[in-house]
Amino acid sequence: MPVLVDTSIWIGYLRSGSFSEKLDFFIDENLIVTNDLILAELVPFLRLRNQKKLISLFRHIKRLDLSIDWNQIIDYQYKCLKNGINGVGIPDLIIAQNAIQNDCEIFSRDNHFFFTEGILNLNMHR
Repeated sequence: MPVLVDTSIWIGYLRSGSFSEKLDFFIDENLIVTNDLILAELVPFLRLRNQKKLISLFRHIKRLDLSIDWNQIIDYQYKCLKNGINGVGIPDLIIAQNAIQNDCEIFSRDNHFFFTEGILNLNMHR
C-alpha cells in the first residue's frame, strides 16, 4: 500500500534525521507518495540554500492528484465536531481525503490524523 508521508514527518527528517529508517525503507520499496499540498507546506521549512535542490528531489516522488470534494470536506468537519474533535485544519482534511481517494496509508506525527482515524476511516502507518 502506498504511504502518503505528511509534512510533520518530512520536517522531522530534514531537521534531525527523525524517522530515517522508516523513510529509507519506504524509499527502497518505492512506497512513498506525496501531493502538491504537502510540497507547498514544506517550502517554508527548507533551508534557503538547499531549497531548490530539495524541491527538485521531492518532485521525483510520485505525486497524487488533488481532487478536492468540498462537500466531503464539510462532511468530514461535521463528523469530527460531532465526535468532539475540534480544530482539525482544512489542509489535514484535504490530505486525509487524498489518502482515502488513493487507498494510501498516512505516515504522520500529527495527532489530528490519529484522532480522526476511526471517524474518517483512515489507514494510519504505525
